[in-house]
Amino acid sequence: VKRLCTMQAGKNLTSEQIAPEGTYPVYGGNGIRGFFSDYNCDGKFLTVGRQGALCGNVHKINGKVWATEHAVITTPSSYTILDFLYFLLIGMDLNQYVSSTAAQPGLAVGTLLNLKTCYPCSTLEQAQISNYLNAKCSEIDVTLSKIRSSIDEYKKLKQAVITQAVTEGTPSMFSSPHSVKLKYLISIVSGEAIRNEQLSDFGEYPVYGGGEIIGFCSQYNTSEGSLIIGRVGARCGCVTHTTCKSWATDNALIVLPTCNAKYMYYVIGHCQLNNLNTSNAQPLITSTKIKNVVVPYFSDAMQQQEIADYLDAKCAEIDGLIAKKEQLVKELESYKKSLI
Repeated sequence: VKRLCTMQAGKNLTSEQIAPEGTYPVYGGNGIRGFFSDYNCDGKFLTVGRQGALCGNVHKINGKVWATEHAVITTPSSYTILDFLYFLLIGMDLNQYVSSTAAQPGLAVGTLLNLKTCYPCSTLEQAQISNYLNAKCSEIDVTLSKIRSSIDEYKKLKQAVITQAVTEGTPSMFSSPHSVKLKYLISIVSGEAIRNEQLSDFGEYPVYGGGEIIGFCSQYNTSEGSLIIGRVGARCGCVTHTTCKSWATDNALIVLPTCNAKYMYYVIGHCQLNNLNTSNAQPLITSTKIKNVVVPYFSDAMQQQEIADYLDAKCAEIDGLIAKKEQLVKELESYKKSLI
């Protein structure tokens, strides 16, 4: 690879220096992280993610950007076409060369430069290959974009179905809910911390962090059918109705409803609790804010069960359609990778 290009890590920026809007994009270990008021490279080149779970990803740049120390600025040699180098590095699957000795996954520039690969010396051949791949990948990307838009629409439909049932009841119901604060319907306790060495990729009980499963362990602190809300992180406010015994960490909140748990799962899901986050740094919601949310509430136990059963069926139907679309995305991404 060192015969085909030069590689150099970018320069550090602190999180405080990176803004959500600005003049120049900031590229880190997985593409654009935000914006900055200055740039440290200009022109046509590539960046390769050097740090993080997705290190090895390749981005094509044209213009002024700031590349952080987590991105490798990659400039083709005079006898290597930029687009060909872009596809070549993607095809090499650089993530497989990640160092496993450090806590944070990383790629060494020296390792990348000394990798061996197949290479057509003729720039005409390089151009033919890159032109072919640009055309084919563009077609696939258009299709992928349409499918992902369709998935987003299905997710919006699912949320709309939940909202309608929670606020109006099922089509066979003719009564209306009354409004009540959640604090009269639930109690909330915090999860418990767990050490990293207790987590594994496989295990008996799933471990919930700030809104999703972060691993597995041999212990549990919630029973099957519990409600867990992410408290910290990008997915804070996300509510889960567990299907087995689980462990909720201190980044999660355990909800104890006084009524039908599955019905309350849909009521809380309708609230979109992520909007309660007011932190300027790490996203965060508190149990106090959750308890003060006003929700529509059907007090009759039979109606609660009817709504829960209705939404179980409707959501399962929509989730099935989403799963098919997501599988198609995986197949197309796999096909695109095989073409490259």
